[in-house]
Amino acid sequence: MAILITGASHTGKTLQAQKLMERYKYPYFSIDLLKMGLIRSGYTELTPEDDPQLEAYLWPVVRKMIKTAVENKQNLIVEGRYIPCGWQADFDEPYRKEIRCCCLVMSQEYIRRHFADIRRYANVTEQRKDDTGCTLEFLLAENLHYFHMCQANGCPMLLIEDRYPEEIDE
Repeated sequence: MAILITGASHTGKTLQAQKLMERYKYPYFSIDLLKMGLIRSGYTELTPEDDPQLEAYLWPVVRKMIKTAVENKQNLIVEGRYIPCGWQADFDEPYRKEIRCCCLVMSQEYIRRHFADIRRYANVTEQRKDDTGCTLEFLLAENLHYFHMCQANGCPMLLIEDRYPEEIDE
């Protein structure tokens, strides 16, 4: 079984992946680690700010990793914003049966009410060196984008509206 967790920045993808890892004892893979390894090693000229290009660059590799895990009947949790909401189109039916996906999206009201908390908990599982790009306007726009992309692609979504979930279900 492969569990995919995608969504907007600062929605808690890494935290949820770690909780699922602890619960199910499945290994988890952070696409951000692959991204930074490729950037720091000089294998790409892309930078951490090149999100649309990074998805196109990383997803072909990550989806082949997922296919390999499914073929080998290995459990794997993959998290990162570089999983497209239309991920299903890249897998035939036998693979899709073995993949669960959840997109984490915060409602506009939740972001407005909890913006200070979102910023405060940004480093709960990873140390962000520069988080100045995390503005109210950025989070509102990015979460709205993921909301519409999930609706357009039939991607399962966990809409965070009242309180942040303790843990997502697979």
